Amino acid sequence: MNGSATNGTRTQDPASAVRDVVIVGGGTAGWMTAAYLTAAFGNRVKITLVESADVGTIGVGEATFSDIRHFFEFLGLAEQDWMPACNATYKLAVRFENWREPGHHFYHPFEQLRSVKGFPLTDWWLRYPTSKRFDTDCFVMASLIDANRSPRYLDNRLLEQEFVESDDLPNTIAEYQGAQFPYAYHFEAHLLAKYLTKYATERGVRHVVDNVVDVGQDERGWLTHVTTAEHGRLGGDLFVDCTGFRGLLLNKALAEPFVSYQDTLPNDSAVALQVPMDMDKDPLRPCTTATAQDAGWIWTIPLISRLGTGYVYARDYIDPEEAERTLREFVGPAAADVPANHIRMRIGRSRRSWVNNCVAIGLSSGFVEPLESTGIFFIHYAIEQLVKYYPAADWDRSLREQYNGALMNVMDGVREFLCLHYRGAKRADNKYWRDTKTRAVPDALAERLEQWESKVPDAGTVYPRYHGLPPYSYNCILLGTGAIDVRPSPALDLIDEKDALAEFQAVRDKARHLVRTLPTQNEYFRRMRDGV
Repeated sequence: MNGSATNGTRTQDPASAVRDVVIVGGGTAGWMTAAYLTAAFGNRVKITLVESADVGTIGVGEATFSDIRHFFEFLGLAEQDWMPACNATYKLAVRFENWREPGHHFYHPFEQLRSVKGFPLTDWWLRYPTSKRFDTDCFVMASLIDANRSPRYLDNRLLEQEFVESDDLPNTIAEYQGAQFPYAYHFEAHLLAKYLTKYATERGVRHVVDNVVDVGQDERGWLTHVTTAEHGRLGGDLFVDCTGFRGLLLNKALAEPFVSYQDTLPNDSAVALQVPMDMDKDPLRPCTTATAQDAGWIWTIPLISRLGTGYVYARDYIDPEEAERTLREFVGPAAADVPANHIRMRIGRSRRSWVNNCVAIGLSSGFVEPLESTGIFFIHYAIEQLVKYYPAADWDRSLREQYNGALMNVMDGVREFLCLHYRGAKRADNKYWRDTKTRAVPDALAERLEQWESKVPDAGTVYPRYHGLPPYSYNCILLGTGAIDVRPSPALDLIDEKDALAEFQAVRDKARHLVRTLPTQNEYFRRMRDGV
């Protein structure tokens, strides 16, 4: 490697790619970044990750998007390699409880929405509802989750559906946008970080356990090094800020402003518990559950040997002590001796995630509350974009700007989608839920809400930039939460409904077949962990 990083530039050929990367911060974001970059670049890039032994990770049991499978495929990891080590389980959907009214639930599944004669099945359901449940009428996954089914057979075959597995499939989000894989994962975040630490260090990543006490900059404000308590200066060309909500490099050293989303998404805190469970006795429900509460909602994430659960709430409506009491009462006796982890969340994004020679990934870049499990997705997407727009020694400004645009769009789009959950919730039994109907929403969403009252969302009426959520996701939230009246397309009165009714029957038949033939999650993971 020619030259050295002393002022944010290099003495080598300006067209040559940057070759010395320093990642500050470990946890899920840091180690996902280190593992992915070494898988992408091999030994052509020198990667150092420095993390403090004194700073804990926020990860409390993570749920993901289905796109996360591309991350593991890119690393060359099969499920049998990493899932047992991370106490991982399958996630077929998000289950929303009590958002419409007490006792009501619906699913937002990982399943492509069928269409008949150019209209989505949800549109046909509004005109010809075969039951009161749009999710069980329009999607197979709802019935599988109700029966606690695994998406794979005991011989590891994927359930029968439109998606066909192949070793030749693309393994990045960008290459496979538009296809819907039928499941995502739950896993223990600290165990994934541990697993990826081994993966990355075995492939040459230097791991430094030390406290960063200073951040060096040149006269232009570009980063030159970080100073650690015991290892001294660690210099590099590109610095990746994975320091979480602290934003040690991007927000503190470089003073990049933070754009808050609190005006539209007021939840700013969480309290979490890790509750023991027995896989031999307790069913593993294959979904993340979001249960509405008086000042927010409670997540439930089933993992091997424990439940990850927590109350996401707004401090304007409830204090931390009451939130913890509510969570413990919700969980019941199993939570009695479990320590609670209280978290203050910074909801929003950095104005830019890449400034000079510093890229923020993870919570230092942005976070839009955990309602749809977007945290890991943001990390994965940001890493892919970093590789896509990876800099040369001339630090082409256009690459940074394109990267920042992509990250801004993905977070702003998710913001809109999450705002829809609250505006769309029919629940209005206290001030928190009444306020969701009058709180400001992004201007573009307000216009879209008017459009959706006349016609269910489609590709032309949802947030137009890539943000991980297809139009069918908006259909699920609108129909499930219930506060916004949605009408069927008038054209359906003039089109023969025979094919649509046949499609509803096909969904029911397929669901019955799969419930009858697929194993439960407990059966599947017992077999996986036994190595059969």
